[in-house]
Amino acid sequence: MVAFILVSAVLSLAAYGILLAIGVRPERGGPAFLILNGILALGPALLIGGLCGRFLEGLPYRALGASLTKRWLSHFLLGCIAGAATLSFGVAIAAAFGGLKFNYDADAGTTAIVTSLAMSFLVFAVAAAFEEALFRGYVLQTFSRAGLAWLAILLTSIFFGAVHLGNPGATVFSTINTILAGIWFSIAYLKTRDLWFVWGMHLMWNWMQGSFFGIEVSGLTSISTSPFLKEIDKGPAWLTGTTYGIEAGIVSTIALILSTLVIHFLPIARPDHEMLALTSEPAPEVAIIESGNEVN
Repeated sequence: MVAFILVSAVLSLAAYGILLAIGVRPERGGPAFLILNGILALGPALLIGGLCGRFLEGLPYRALGASLTKRWLSHFLLGCIAGAATLSFGVAIAAAFGGLKFNYDADAGTTAIVTSLAMSFLVFAVAAAFEEALFRGYVLQTFSRAGLAWLAILLTSIFFGAVHLGNPGATVFSTINTILAGIWFSIAYLKTRDLWFVWGMHLMWNWMQGSFFGIEVSGLTSISTSPFLKEIDKGPAWLTGTTYGIEAGIVSTIALILSTLVIHFLPIARPDHEMLALTSEPAPEVAIIESGNEVN
């Protein structure tokens, strides 16, 4: 974690220094700014995670779960479905009890909506990839190899909740739900032992929430400037989360718990044998041959 913070800080300072030197000033909070920030955090998370695996445990980079494994695409698509379905289920509960209503955002215009959907997708994709590489990457995985997966889930999920405390409108309820989301993501990672499934879940949860339904994403509204639907939030806060979004409401609690149970108990996805071996205790010994190829 210390190495990640130091490397990402140096890269960020260097990148923004270069941009200022050539006269480019990304709008703070704009899509380009957020995408660049995400990339500058994602790179170190993957780099440091891979290096820790290599030098501390003798593991190949693919053990991190970010490589193109045999099932990477199917896991990513399943994750997208799981994330969209879980979010939609929570929204449906709030709508059924009269807390939320939605209208098509006719005032924005088709061009603005399509542009917003595309740009926000990129922002959410990079942000979700970074958070999963950091929280469900090497830290969770090395604990898992040590037979301490549940301790890792608890620690990383609490940390995941804590980093969202500074978001606009954050509450105790929103923090509890964010911790539950961390557990949800961790169980999803352990199901497939790669980051593709959980990345798809995280991406679609945020994108559907902000860009399709027009709901605040962890209190943020600036990413999806012209969502497909306009949210009409009638409350109460314990149901819909109001200004923080449904992540601060009981509907998210219900949806996240049910989805976690479904992912854990149903055979909806399975890991590659190699990834299971690389992320289970005891960790395999990996021999590096002269050609640079890695074999178990």
